[in-house]
Amino acid sequence: MSRERQPFPLVPRRRLAGLPFGELPSRRRGQGADVIGSRPYEPRDPVSTIDWNASARLSAALGTDEFVVRDRAADEAPRVAILADRRPAMSLYRAELPWLDKAAALAEAANAIVTSALFARSDVASLDFAGGGPYWLPPGRRNQPWLIAERQIGAPFDAPEDSIALGLEHLARRRASLPRGSFVFVLSDFLARPPAAVWLAALAYDWDLVPVVIQDPVWEQSFPPVGSVVVPFADPRDGRRALVRLTRAQASDRRERNERRFEALVAELRSLDLEPVLLDTSDPVGIDRAFLEWAEARRQSRWAR
Repeated sequence: MSRERQPFPLVPRRRLAGLPFGELPSRRRGQGADVIGSRPYEPRDPVSTIDWNASARLSAALGTDEFVVRDRAADEAPRVAILADRRPAMSLYRAELPWLDKAAALAEAANAIVTSALFARSDVASLDFAGGGPYWLPPGRRNQPWLIAERQIGAPFDAPEDSIALGLEHLARRRASLPRGSFVFVLSDFLARPPAAVWLAALAYDWDLVPVVIQDPVWEQSFPPVGSVVVPFADPRDGRRALVRLTRAQASDRRERNERRFEALVAELRSLDLEPVLLDTSDPVGIDRAFLEWAEARRQSRWAR
């Protein structure tokens, strides 16, 4: 949390209904930035809400003194939860290797989300299944940002293969802490992705689910042409390594399968109206840029509806 980050806006898929202390427009009338309509003046309306130009036009048309006030959407601050996948495969690859350090990317993505939640004055929570979990940090604690940062750096990568499904089910039991409209960022490589039914069950709680896909662009989204080259492969569960020689046909087949797998993942998420954040770097600047692009794409999508 010591690194200065560029926060991204928490752009909801729809207007929210909640507490009037944040920066996101809601369906409820109140003090906010978005004008959602106008109406005749009523006793006790603040003078500052009067639309003087509209009042003058209406008064001239009717020949009487009329006053029109602007109705605005109240500003809301949704709660934010981070569900971190800490399966052994998420510990690939370490910084000394010339590929994506997924552990570092996960930690930096969590920092970006926490920074943006604090900027929006939102409470933030965190959940993972490392160390025999669940490890749940509920929203509202004063030292929450630092606890989340320490957890993402220090927790082991030993969560079960179905930790995302387990996490969404656990959050469902914590709905009192995550009301409708809460953002739930799911950080994973999704190589062990949950069934669509798990996403649909979570969407039924009216959360704003955001999959954050962390994959190496060379070895996971695709595969390099390493035919006839001896390549070291590691088992993420126990760290054992083996030297493997692939033929050109085997390398080509692996590339086609990995690319189809990645395309199918993105297509499935988008079919569920879950626009993912795609991360293929652990660089904080690149991660901030990816979240900002996601937020802008959401904003453009809302305008187009």
